[in-house]
Amino acid sequence: MTTLYLIRHGQSTANIKHIIQGQSDYPLTALGEKQASLAAKYLKNIKLDAVYASDLSRAYQTADMITEPHALKPQPEEDLREVFLGPLQGRARASVVKDYPELNHRSFVTSGIPGTETFDSISMRCLNLVQKWQRDHQGETIMAVSHGGFISIFLMYLIAGDGWHHWNRPFLIENTGITKVYFDEMGQAKIHFSNNTSHLEEL
Repeated sequence: MTTLYLIRHGQSTANIKHIIQGQSDYPLTALGEKQASLAAKYLKNIKLDAVYASDLSRAYQTADMITEPHALKPQPEEDLREVFLGPLQGRARASVVKDYPELNHRSFVTSGIPGTETFDSISMRCLNLVQKWQRDHQGETIMAVSHGGFISIFLMYLIAGDGWHHWNRPFLIENTGITKVYFDEMGQAKIHFSNNTSHLEEL
């Protein structure tokens, strides 16, 4: 069995300004660093065998802070990046919704708007990660720090496979929200919990 902790990055400078990030690179805010520090405290007694992180700054910074008590260095992983959102990236949410009114009722990361990452590309990233982790980490506990949109899609993929994009993003993943997944001996994923933010209660 493989145990996976999925964690969203802390608050970024784009989050606080309601800017759509996609694969654009933004660092953590002071609050984001505090969130990561509290997540590190919450997870410090869990024995981790490996840590992976999106190579975008907001995720890698978060992973670096969380892994400090474990004396581990996060392994950068491009497949953990946020969904590429092309023409939407770097724009204020209000402006995008004005130009694409369908996004009032549809998640940005599952919109399929021309110029954004294709569903097939996202599915392949999910498959690559599942196969890699099951192959390399049998009997181990690992952590992956990623992004709200991609973590949501990854969970949908574990349930629905390539048909995940027919769902309208039922998972809410907040900054440093912690999700726990088991992969059993048959490779079946079991979602234990998602978006645990109890470590942030003291904020």
